[in-house]
Amino acid sequence: MKICFMGAGALGSTIGGGLASGGADVCLIDPFQAHVDAINADGLRMLEAGAERRVKITACTRAADAGVVADLVIILVKSYHTRDAIRAAAPIVGPGTVVMSLQNGLGHEDILAEEVGRERVMAGKTYVGGVLLAPGHVRSGVTGKETIIGELDGTRSARARMIADTFNAAGILTHLSDNIMGTMWDKLFINVAGGGLTAITGLTYGGLYAVPALEDIALAAIAEGIAVARAAEVRISITDPRVAWTMAAAGLPPEFKTSMLQSLQAGGATEVDYIHGSVVRWGARLGVPTPVNSTIVACVKGIEFARTDYPGKA
Repeated sequence: MKICFMGAGALGSTIGGGLASGGADVCLIDPFQAHVDAINADGLRMLEAGAERRVKITACTRAADAGVVADLVIILVKSYHTRDAIRAAAPIVGPGTVVMSLQNGLGHEDILAEEVGRERVMAGKTYVGGVLLAPGHVRSGVTGKETIIGELDGTRSARARMIADTFNAAGILTHLSDNIMGTMWDKLFINVAGGGLTAITGLTYGGLYAVPALEDIALAAIAEGIAVARAAEVRISITDPRVAWTMAAAGLPPEFKTSMLQSLQAGGATEVDYIHGSVVRWGARLGVPTPVNSTIVACVKGIEFARTDYPGKA
């Protein structure tokens, strides 16, 4: 199976490197030239549980340079780059190519379906973690971390089984779901638990979980998400906000930084529109109030805006 990743940051490199080490034919596609050069020169350095290995894997900055038509294209760019990424993937998308998002939040599959057709699109969520330490060097968290994939219509297709088998053969624990929409909402609750609050406060998980007032706000935000999912008649497995709050921190060190906080600290935009913003949009559509998530979105957007030049800025 030829697998191409559109987006080879920490997570794309971690999963792609794991698949390649398990024998899959993988190409990492990312505009970060230094990262690509380091991988092609010395292999991808993967550090996990104190042990480091080098994985031979192909990398390039443009899909056109991959030189293949992919069986599977995995989208792992920042959410707001999803449409640009799938359009840039055109040279590697053929008649039989499956396109799958492993991004956080909701709404990516609709964008992909608009660009390549819904019949090509699968969905997935992963609890695998990764940190980019330097170009060509990642700290990966794969062991014991689940990935769940599935068809949008809930069928257990042959192509879905083949992808799950490929992941599992490489040591990436993967389950096939007939309720991927429920899985996506469950993961959204976990992202809602800390994403926006850490972005606003600048706290790592050690700080976030030490302040009771922040816990109260997080639980309220999760509860809004659960109420929205129920109104949408989504079959969710997380129905207690405290379960999502606990799961969000499971196995993570006190110094853990959410992707939203990392984005702000790096001077970039966040994915708040696809996480807390998803709760707000679905809530508005279904008539479910979401004041906590609306406030979090507004505050994060205010922090993003404060970094720009605007009339009257002190």
